[in-house]
Amino acid sequence: MPLAEPARAGVIHDLGYQRYTGPRLGRRYAVLALYLHSLRTAFGLGRSAKAKIFPWIVVGLAFVVALVAVVVRSQTGIVFLTYLDYADRVEVPLLLFLAVVAPELVSRDLRAHVLPLYFSRPLRRSDYALAKLAAAVSAAWLLLAGPELLILLGAVFSQKNGWRGAWHEVTDFFGGLAYSAIIALVFASVALLVASLASRRAMAAAAIVGTFLVTAPVVGVLTVLGGTLRRLAPVLNPVSLVIGVKTELFHTKAGVDLGVYGPMYVAAAIALVITCGTLLVARYWRTGA
Repeated sequence: MPLAEPARAGVIHDLGYQRYTGPRLGRRYAVLALYLHSLRTAFGLGRSAKAKIFPWIVVGLAFVVALVAVVVRSQTGIVFLTYLDYADRVEVPLLLFLAVVAPELVSRDLRAHVLPLYFSRPLRRSDYALAKLAAAVSAAWLLLAGPELLILLGAVFSQKNGWRGAWHEVTDFFGGLAYSAIIALVFASVALLVASLASRRAMAAAAIVGTFLVTAPVVGVLTVLGGTLRRLAPVLNPVSLVIGVKTELFHTKAGVDLGVYGPMYVAAAIALVITCGTLLVARYWRTGA
């Protein structure tokens, strides 16, 4: 009977793995990288052609509105849209844009269960939440600021008042940028908080649209009742809230009838942004799934 062969010893293969000895860029770089990646994701950059369709349709629509304003002014001399009015005219496309973008930024990570991978690095949970919020706000602001820049260029080259008229356009343009930042902050804060609560993108998008629309009838009913409620009711809806903030800060004639409650609108907008940001951070501190 032949003897059994002795068991072969294990063999260690050298696959060439080496310890990383390069610079470690740390938490700040990780936050910046996450912000830039999220901002690119909002516009579908670096992703498939399908992911680019809707964001760039909205971008194109926003620029078409601005182009119409430029053409009307150049041909007739009539200011078809001011910089402040432009932001109000494209609030619905902006809302739809955020309803699609916000779930892309946070719901996909929830559904794919990749949050533990993010948090295993120097990146803190609050860093993740605030980087995503900053990206959503930046994307919304760029969607408004780009067409406003087109309106500015058209106004500067079509106006006939020389450097004084050009400077007046520039100052109005900066006011439009400031108002666009207010809209972006309020809308993106609400949208991202709602999206962070759902792992399915379709449900998150519907919830975002519903959050903005469900309070509109309530505001309408309270406004019809008249009296003090007519001036306070718009605070309940983010769309009418930012219009009230515009009326108070930029002293526009058309807008919400504020009465003596103008400062309350500004305070309510600030409180809404802070509350949404705080709840967003708390949502990721509560769970990593």
